[in-house]
Formats: sequence, structure tokens, C-alpha cells
Amino acid sequence: MSKSLVQQVAIHACGDASALRVQQAELPLPGPGEVRVRQSAVGVNFVDIYHRTGLYPLPALPAVLGVEGAGVIEAIGAGVEALTVGQRVAYAGVVGAYATARNLPAQRVVALPDGITAEQAAGAMLRGMTAHMLFAHVRSLQPGDTVLLHAAAGGLGLVLLQWAKSLGARVIGTVGSRAKADLALSHGLDRAVLYREEDFVAAAKDFTQGAGVHYAIDGIGGETLLRTLEAVRAYGMAASVGQVAGAVAPLDPALLGPSRSIALARPGVMRFMSDAQRYREGAAATLAHLSAGMKIMIGKELTLAQAAQAHRMLEAGETTGSLLLRP
Repeated sequence: MSKSLVQQVAIHACGDASALRVQQAELPLPGPGEVRVRQSAVGVNFVDIYHRTGLYPLPALPAVLGVEGAGVIEAIGAGVEALTVGQRVAYAGVVGAYATARNLPAQRVVALPDGITAEQAAGAMLRGMTAHMLFAHVRSLQPGDTVLLHAAAGGLGLVLLQWAKSLGARVIGTVGSRAKADLALSHGLDRAVLYREEDFVAAAKDFTQGAGVHYAIDGIGGETLLRTLEAVRAYGMAASVGQVAGAVAPLDPALLGPSRSIALARPGVMRFMSDAQRYREGAAATLAHLSAGMKIMIGKELTLAQAAQAHRMLEAGETTGSLLLRP
């Protein structure tokens, strides 16, 4: 196996979706402890948009975007013993996924069991890691707990929904349309709130007989996060995991208590995955949920060269389920 010419999508400066550029590059042989993966599917996530805009700065530019994918190992570097050429694998948390092939640290690559497709893995790895982080590390979810999810029909929302239900929780979720409500309900949602027509705080209080939810997960940010705090019961928790609607402004601790007596977490899945043990634990949990029947809805598949279109669709809220690129 020699050096290989690959197609990539990179940014040379931060900006809107037009900053994404398709380029060709020479991929070197995998170094010690690395493998080369010929990619079959690449996941598109909001963290990619945050990297593109500079909200979450990358170490250096130019940079190839994307943090998760799945494919087949086609070359192995020195010292790699647990993986083999031809093996189906997936990964998350390593920037550079928007490419036809790439080199990866072998410790970040996980073997895919039979029955789990590359598309399922590319649509689930980062979201599964996020679910495991939120429900096992940030706040241990217990049977009978009530959970509020925003964007319940999105790629992350559907994974969080199914994960929470598997742990015995009752889940209320916000959606932007009746079609999205039907989709989330078909994945186990107990109560759908069309947020353009109904106040989600009032709905959450009604869902919990006035008490508020035990756990609210907010990927919207902006003013929505402030309202989300109102939906949480005393000694419950809100987790802020994104800022689709705008930056999360500094919060006065008085908004949390003592009268409300709630907790606010701001966990980051990339930080979570930086620990090798947590990464393996989260990957194993994700694959276990997929093997047990967790559904990954692929809402749209685009070519690698259509990455800018994928970003625009995601930013506009035009997607349901997971959004994939086909290298």
C-alpha cells in the first residue's frame, strides 16, 4: 500500500457554508499506531458548523471538517495488532472526517459487529457518546425520571429519546411540525410539543403534574435555555449541549437557586471523548444500543462535494434524523 490521493472538504478560513472547499490531497501511509480507513459514510453534526464558524476554534487552519465516520480499514501502521485490513470500523471525535479516506489513531477505531451498517454507525457514534455522557456521567438517569428534549425529531434528539426510554424514563420533546411530532412519537416520545403553537414550559409542567421535569437537555441555547430552566423541578438538572439559536450568555446563579434549587451542566462530548477509557465505554454502550435495536433514521444522504448544502440544511432546521455524506 502506497500513498493515496483523496478528496477532502476543508476550510481555509472561518465563515459561512461557502467557506467549505473541496480539495484533493495526498494521504501518506499510516504512521505507527495508526490505520487508514476508506470511508463509506460520514456523519454531519452541529459541532462541524461550530468548527466552521470558529465558535469552537480548531487548532490550526486550513482544516478538514467532520468528527465521525465509518468504513473499512485498508492499511495498518506499525504496532497495530488488534485491527486487520478489511475490517469494518467506525469512530468519533477526531476532526478530519470529510474525506474519502483518512488516517486515524488505532485507539479511536472500533470494530463494527455484523448487523450494524456503516450508515447506522456514522449516524450514531457521536450522538451515542453524547447520550452515554448525559445519562451515565452528567446525571444518572433513573426509571421513572421525566426528561425534556428539544428538537426531539433531530438526529441527536431521536437517539437521546430512545436511550432515555430504554432506561425507563418518560420523555416530553419539542418539535417544529406535525410531521416531526409523528416521527418522534413513533420512536417512543410520550408527549410532543409543537413549540410554535404551544408553550413548552407549560406543557412540561402539565406533563409532570406541576412539578417540572427531572432532567432537561437543551441544544438550542439563547433565550430558549433561560426558558428551559423554568421547566425543571427543584433539585433537577438542565444540561446545555449546544447553541443552535445563539451563544449561551453568562447566567446569574440566582436563576438556579436557591428558590429554584436546580443544577445547570455545560458538558462537552469532545472533552468527554478525550479520555481513552470514557471513549471506549461510550463506544461500547453505543454499539450495544444499536445491537439491541436502537433505530437510526437517515434523513438525508448527500455526496462529499455537497457538504456546504448539508451545512445549510442543518442550520435551517430542514433535516430530520441523521444527515450523512457519502464519500
